[in-house]
Amino acid sequence: MRINKKFWKNKNVLITGHTGFKGGWLSVILDLLDVKISGYALSPKGKNNFFKHVGIKKLFKRDIRHDICDVKHLKKQLQQIDPEIIVHLAAQSSVIESFKNPRSTVFINTIGTFNLLEVCKHLTKLKCILIITTDKVYQNYESVKYFDEQAKLGGDDIYSGSKACCEILVNSYRKSFYQNSKCKIATVRAGNCFGGGDWTEDRIVKDALENFYDNKNLTLRNPEATRPWQHVLEPLFGYLILIQSLCSNKGNKFESGWNFGPSLKQNLKVINLVKIIKKSLKSNSKIKINKRFKKYRKKKFKIFESKHLNINSKKAYKKLKWSPSLSIKNSIDLTTEWYQAFKSRKNLLSFTRAQIKKYISKAKLI
Repeated sequence: MRINKKFWKNKNVLITGHTGFKGGWLSVILDLLDVKISGYALSPKGKNNFFKHVGIKKLFKRDIRHDICDVKHLKKQLQQIDPEIIVHLAAQSSVIESFKNPRSTVFINTIGTFNLLEVCKHLTKLKCILIITTDKVYQNYESVKYFDEQAKLGGDDIYSGSKACCEILVNSYRKSFYQNSKCKIATVRAGNCFGGGDWTEDRIVKDALENFYDNKNLTLRNPEATRPWQHVLEPLFGYLILIQSLCSNKGNKFESGWNFGPSLKQNLKVINLVKIIKKSLKSNSKIKINKRFKKYRKKKFKIFESKHLNINSKKAYKKLKWSPSLSIKNSIDLTTEWYQAFKSRKNLLSFTRAQIKKYISKAKLI
């Protein structure tokens, strides 16, 4: 399936979490499709962030900065925007951060979603809500080779648990309040996304880019962990194809959970991923292993993550005709090229648009 430019032209779309990494890339894509975009999120964190460096504030019809847990404010703003489509990305998205601040993680990821679903019951023009969760919503016993959409939900860390709760909540709301509604709802679970402009703390690709660019050594704490690595553009275009399907006459057939991950052959160990990044940057850095790296040793709590995580996206391949088109090398090259453009102080909005257009052409999406 391809992107239907006529479908998207002048659509009134709200992105929650538009100031984040994925929200930022999605905003640039939608702007290229002539969408009327509004955003609802907290201000971006840190000195470096995609939103600021790419300068995407000007792309928004409305740029609202507020906590999604404030339901009264959310209701007022959504009634004024009156969107046709909502992409819900607002979340606390770090496993490590969830150990540091479990309360805020649970509130943002569950109550924030609850607030959105409750407010959306009363929006008359709304056709579709897409809830972005994570590939970590599956109960990971380390013995399963891969997780499809029928796998058991769960989570041993707070982040995974909060997102699994979000999935259950969405399903309950859909069946309780949206059965006879023209608004269709689906959840999506992507692999480990990376790309230019992701400065989220404790991301291995970010750390590798920063260290290798300056020829500094990189220390790994979990080199043998495997993840479904993918460039951020891959799932984002999958989301848009799913939205088109949800808004079709047969939209109810697409109301469920969906995986958008890379080919199972592209699941890599962390050590192998960073070696490719090092080669792409032609860095002289050394890669060191220290499983007791003090940065992640805390007295009050023990930080842990699943060692292996693989998702199966055959459902999206079969029912949406969506499939990833980038090799892991292509994905890393796009990322390192973006980072080098940032360091060279190029016009990052133009550079980001160029990468998106190149991807669309290569994947034959339009």
